[in-house]
Amino acid sequence: MNTVQNVFRTFFPKYKKQYNLSFEQAKSAKAMMDCRTAALGGNTYGCEGFGHTQVSYNSCRNRHCTLCQGVNKAVWVDKRKKDILNAPYFHVVFTMPKQLHMVIYHNQRLLYDLMYRAVAETLTELSQDDKYLGAQIGFFSVLHTWGQNLHYHPHIHTVVLAGGLSRQNKWRNTSKRFFIPVKVLSKKFRGKYLYYLKQYYQQGKLHFYTDTEKYKDPKCFQGLLDECYSLNWYSYTKKTFSGPLAVVEYLGRYTHRIAISNNRILAVEENTVKISVKDYKNNNEKKTVTMSGVEFLRRFMMHILPRGFVKIRHYGLLANRNKKTKLTLCRKLTKSPEYKPLFEGLGTLEIVSILLKKDVTLCPSCNKTKLTMASEALP
Repeated sequence: MNTVQNVFRTFFPKYKKQYNLSFEQAKSAKAMMDCRTAALGGNTYGCEGFGHTQVSYNSCRNRHCTLCQGVNKAVWVDKRKKDILNAPYFHVVFTMPKQLHMVIYHNQRLLYDLMYRAVAETLTELSQDDKYLGAQIGFFSVLHTWGQNLHYHPHIHTVVLAGGLSRQNKWRNTSKRFFIPVKVLSKKFRGKYLYYLKQYYQQGKLHFYTDTEKYKDPKCFQGLLDECYSLNWYSYTKKTFSGPLAVVEYLGRYTHRIAISNNRILAVEENTVKISVKDYKNNNEKKTVTMSGVEFLRRFMMHILPRGFVKIRHYGLLANRNKKTKLTLCRKLTKSPEYKPLFEGLGTLEIVSILLKKDVTLCPSCNKTKLTMASEALP
């Protein structure tokens, strides 16, 4: 089978001999290999009328597991429907220069948090400037750390409500174009990130290993900052969406995405893994990349997030503290309809039935009788 789970089962023993694992990497690897197998236990279901029985093994629920994201994504997106306003939305992407990649990787929790902070302060301050919008906006950010070929490429995806609440509590619309010029956005983000990064260095909060050990020298680190200041940081905006529900469907593509999906794994062979990639520099042309199984796991492991790390973060009008007050006011001002979550109060099997458009609780043999769980669960 061409799945991430199968790659781990095939090459993980060899990988462990070559590389040291963090606690979270080891935990995630075991969870993904055990997912939906007897190792995690499960339940036996039976059909009294036809005598059919089947075993359903438990999922690992690890956020890096390709087998566990479908239902989680659907439930999250469904809940977000009630937050959507009838207003423009933009997708903004903030990327980090390659010169900082390994510094960020060696200080993941601290410098991932800084990415969110710099994005939030950039959007908040510029949107409140009367020159651009003069209003409080709402947005949420999601961290991705990979490129198509699984190399380390930390960047932030942000979905921005392109309109907001003025100081007089009036709704302020924006044009069809994003209200902040991309060059202004990138320059502000660059300044924010490097300012705080220098503070962290002076406070002794940063750690440097292997190729980055040279930055322990203050002059060398200042040289890194100077180089990064001289670069044009790559940030860009994507087109708006055709209606509020289109926004909701679009969200799911980014919120629960992991480094690679199973359908991009073309072959798992004795020593190699072949994957499909999009060449963004060549009109998204599809290509294939072949690498050793151990190298696949090395790249995949770089995208395991720190324990307890909050990946999806809400700000401004979409922050929890504002949902019952400011967001409710914005709903009235924009005459936005209320969307009732489809999955609210439903169990997992009921949600899966809706997603698959068939009742998964029915016996597959007679297709009439409901399967019932045995009195004792599997160990």
